[in-house]
Amino acid sequence: MFYHVKELQFNAKVSKPDPQFASLLLEQFGGPNGELKAAMQYFVQAFSARQPYPDKYDMLMDIATEEFSHLEIVGATITMLLQGVNGELKNAAESSDLMKLLGGRAQKDELIHSAMVSPEFLVLSGGGPTVTDAQGHPWSGMYVNANGDLTVDLRSNVAAESRAKIVYEYLLQFTDDPDVKETLKFLMTREVSHFQSFSAALETIQPNFPPGVLQGDPRFTHKYFNMSNGAGSRGPWNEGQGPWESGEQWAYVEDPIEEVLRTRGQTDAAVEGSSISIEDAERKSKELSSTRSSEVLQSAPKGENQWSKYPENGKNFR
Repeated sequence: MFYHVKELQFNAKVSKPDPQFASLLLEQFGGPNGELKAAMQYFVQAFSARQPYPDKYDMLMDIATEEFSHLEIVGATITMLLQGVNGELKNAAESSDLMKLLGGRAQKDELIHSAMVSPEFLVLSGGGPTVTDAQGHPWSGMYVNANGDLTVDLRSNVAAESRAKIVYEYLLQFTDDPDVKETLKFLMTREVSHFQSFSAALETIQPNFPPGVLQGDPRFTHKYFNMSNGAGSRGPWNEGQGPWESGEQWAYVEDPIEEVLRTRGQTDAAVEGSSISIEDAERKSKELSSTRSSEVLQSAPKGENQWSKYPENGKNFR
């Protein structure tokens, strides 16, 4: 159940109208890395976690709800940046306030037809946000990543928060309005906070690597193929211990062509670098599959099922 509180989580302000920046800010309203995408992603992910992992469900719903509040902040800021613009665009008078703001009809026409500001946004939006990105592309459910496995979904969320943060960093470079900057900094910082929450939640799921339940084939998990012409760059991503426990190493394949021919397309490849055998990996896959399956199956009651349990006489309800 959602309950709308009219006051914003952060009191958005603008110093002056700025229709061009309003169009850029649409990226965080209806873009692939924006607040609506984040809210819907975490909201959808929460459903499969509701009964087997109620703590993660609670976190996902909390953050999804906050993302909706951030969407409201972005929408409010866009609307204030467009204050008076929609009505003035319909005003043909040369002495209109917008005409003065833009410096004349030529600049007005340039604004309307600019690739950065779509005519539909300015004229048809009613002075508020549209559910599009900055280029006018409509929001799509294809932006939402929900795989029903928390080790996958939480990593998707960490990536989503990272992308959203960098978009806010870029947006900060396109406005000189101190009030707008304060709002963007708040929203950017909340992306950092959510990044930390998702990372911490992932650590409570053990084991959580590799994502999902099936282990990788140890013949190939530690191999790095040099796919560049000549000597490749070396580092912890392809030499030494890498991310594994002591005793495991990267197996660097200097000549992939020779390797593929020698192993008949890797079908005769041996385990290199890993201390786990193929049999060990298969056993771990079965064990983890059984554990994860039990967690989900045992959480759902047999027969009748219900989503919520309501307190008697409305106790604990605000």
